Amino acid sequence: MADSPGANSPQPGLDPSGQPGQPPHHVVEHGHTSSWRVFRIMAEFVDGFSFLADIHNSVTFFGSARLPQGNRYYELARGLAQRLAQRGYTVVTGGGPGIMQAANQGAYEVGGNSVGLNIQLPHEQRTNPYVRHSTSFHYFFSRKVMLDFSARAYIFFPGGFGTMDEFFELITLVQTGKHERHVPIIMMGHDYWDPLTRWMREVMLGELNAINPDDLTIFSVTDDLDEAVRLIETGIQTQRQHEAATTGRTHHSADDKIRQATSPMAGTEQ
Repeated sequence: MADSPGANSPQPGLDPSGQPGQPPHHVVEHGHTSSWRVFRIMAEFVDGFSFLADIHNSVTFFGSARLPQGNRYYELARGLAQRLAQRGYTVVTGGGPGIMQAANQGAYEVGGNSVGLNIQLPHEQRTNPYVRHSTSFHYFFSRKVMLDFSARAYIFFPGGFGTMDEFFELITLVQTGKHERHVPIIMMGHDYWDPLTRWMREVMLGELNAINPDDLTIFSVTDDLDEAVRLIETGIQTQRQHEAATTGRTHHSADDKIRQATSPMAGTEQ
């Protein structure tokens, strides 16, 4: 991804005197100046939100990159993505293997729109072969922001630290008013998620009173594909009705997504 220097900044590949020098990537990676790093971060946010502006009616899938084809959660994600794509939803993932590939594969197999927001890792994470449209990010945090505001509904399959990170960040954004309260957040797999939600209810709420009872309604847990589709469509319909009443429109523009990402916190605490 190209850096975006200002009008009075040295051009890429040139040192301050205008002579050929080290490229911006070299400067950024070796920390000779923070300016190029800031430009690169800015460019990723501009490019990311511009990319999202062309994605409509979308559902984002999260889950482990380590679950192979044939795993029951892989096949569940693939089947759910097929059903959603057949209903006209765009399927968005992190673009990698595992659950991400399963969801992209499901959408791809029924002719649906399959999107990947990939990350450039030291050990390269290749975009899976079922992604039709993709973009990639150098910085993990900028990719996370794009995934957090990439869709009208979010589906979490079993995963590791990265999946948990995304899940807790997203429900915190909803809890604090920086994301729509009625956005569908679906956790697929009672066997995997029930111990966590029980701990939330018994310890976070019951013992510590660290959350509010309503916070446990931000998400839903199911194993049933029909129920997942119903929850997603009901939640999205509620969003559209709210948007029609407040803006006169039933879709998110690029400005809407940026405004949502930068909105102030509500009065509730984390």
